[in-house]
Amino acid sequence: MNTVIAISRQYASAGRTIGHQLADKLGIPCYDSSILDKISEKTGLDQKYIKESGEYSTSTSWIFSAIAGRDYNGRTLQDDIWQVQRETIMELAGKEDCVIIGRNADYLLKDMAQVISVFIHASEEERIQRAIYEYREISESEDARRIIRQRDKRRKAYTQMYTEIQWGEARYYDVCLDSGKFGVELCVEILAQLYRSRAGK
Repeated sequence: MNTVIAISRQYASAGRTIGHQLADKLGIPCYDSSILDKISEKTGLDQKYIKESGEYSTSTSWIFSAIAGRDYNGRTLQDDIWQVQRETIMELAGKEDCVIIGRNADYLLKDMAQVISVFIHASEEERIQRAIYEYREISESEDARRIIRQRDKRRKAYTQMYTEIQWGEARYYDVCLDSGKFGVELCVEILAQLYRSRAGK
């Protein structure tokens, strides 16, 4: 059975960086935005629309669509995207050992014995600094604070809508790491050691 490291993270906590560096260190694939490409190919939907309909949305309009836009079977386009996302993640996890970032992979793969679910977090002040100086998406600290809270709220709401877990609560993950206290390099090393122990490599 393949070993999969599923990483959930707060916005600007360096979770994506940790995931990619971990995959490089272990010599295994890392699936992040490439999952959006695969969902787009399967559904024929624009990748930007898929992104805004999922955990990466920067608005709350998706919630109204998810509730009001149901067809005669009671399903919405967001529900269909979720189903394709589930199928895609299961396919990737079934092929080989890998790292999967976001997309509720930890929940979707919870019945696989070799899944290591991880949550990366950091203090708000540290995430503000990263958003401004590393991501360079935001210029002012107050804007960064607002966006960080907005995106975390969005990820939490998306997770609650489609899963049975509480996003960010330690009891739902195998490992929770504070990237601000440990740093990216040590987080990568901790997860690499855990992977080797679990995978027997």
